[in-house]
Amino acid sequence: MHRAIELAESGRGKTSPNPMVGAVIVKNNRIVGEGFHKAAGQPHAEPEALREAGENAAGSTLYVNLEPCSHHGRTPPCAPAIADAGITRVVAGMKDPNPEVSGRGFEILEQRDVEVITGVLEEECLRLNEAFVKVMKTGLPFITLKAAASLDGKIATASGHSKWISSEESRETVHVMRGESDAVLVGLGTLLTDNPKLTSRLPEDRKIKDPLRVAFDPRLEIPVDSNFVNMAGDGKTVLITLENANTEKAEQLQEKGCSIIRVPEDKKGHPDAAEAMKKLAGRGVNSVLLEGGGELSFSMLQSGLIDRIVVFYAPVLIGGRNAKTFLEGEGFPSIPDSLRVNNIAILKNDSGDIVLTADISSQQ
Repeated sequence: MHRAIELAESGRGKTSPNPMVGAVIVKNNRIVGEGFHKAAGQPHAEPEALREAGENAAGSTLYVNLEPCSHHGRTPPCAPAIADAGITRVVAGMKDPNPEVSGRGFEILEQRDVEVITGVLEEECLRLNEAFVKVMKTGLPFITLKAAASLDGKIATASGHSKWISSEESRETVHVMRGESDAVLVGLGTLLTDNPKLTSRLPEDRKIKDPLRVAFDPRLEIPVDSNFVNMAGDGKTVLITLENANTEKAEQLQEKGCSIIRVPEDKKGHPDAAEAMKKLAGRGVNSVLLEGGGELSFSMLQSGLIDRIVVFYAPVLIGGRNAKTFLEGEGFPSIPDSLRVNNIAILKNDSGDIVLTADISSQQ
């Protein structure tokens, strides 16, 4: 199962909206076939492993991190193919949370006299496909808040200078994170201040993909000659705005290639972030990398939409009561009201930055 998970990881950033899946076929204590899902629309892991195993599949055991599918999508169902190949035992890490599958794959196998064992390394398998699991269970994408900050939590000086707080090594890691995400999200302030491209700038031999570029722009204030808009010709630029936002400006932006998502106001008069995230999930977005700014980040944190934070702390101190932090907004009124994090991991990279990763606690 460890090997199946390792194989599945090879598809990170490429399989969405499908999950990452790896499969290993073992016969007489020897691996006779392996495969993984390379990209959405391409063959699933199980038929890839079966193809490599050939006749050796008969009488063997299949290890797979996720329940084999039972429905026709862009590819044929895997469960019947496994039984047809003569596999006698399937060891799976977890049940598929997709309601179109969710146990049906196991039922097909058992009806064909294939022994099924589930729950092997289940926690690792769930974490591997946490974004897919969240979308299937909630209709919302898995959102990671990323920030680069000084040791005292500042993302810029009081004058607004911010390049560069983190090291080149940390910035390269962020580009990997972008390539592994389905969408990168920023607020209007970041759009206007930084004029970002939000691409994954890695060497071609390491590049995964450029994610969907998404920004909240309540009244469509973005300049039509900005980097964000000028890159819209590739079909990967999305603006989230209010239902009554400037129609003439929307038409100009759409002519440039921007996709406009209109959502109602929330209680504070901002675009409803939860509704916007649901609409992104409906477009096949399983994972979102939120890169600021502080107002949007706090709003989404307060709304319970953020699942994980990754902060690159540079070994510098900035200070300044007016220097921005990566969480702004009104803040929580008291310590008991604050959000706690768990599963904290801390590492120091070769450039001296401290990288903190933590999950937002679901028990608030």
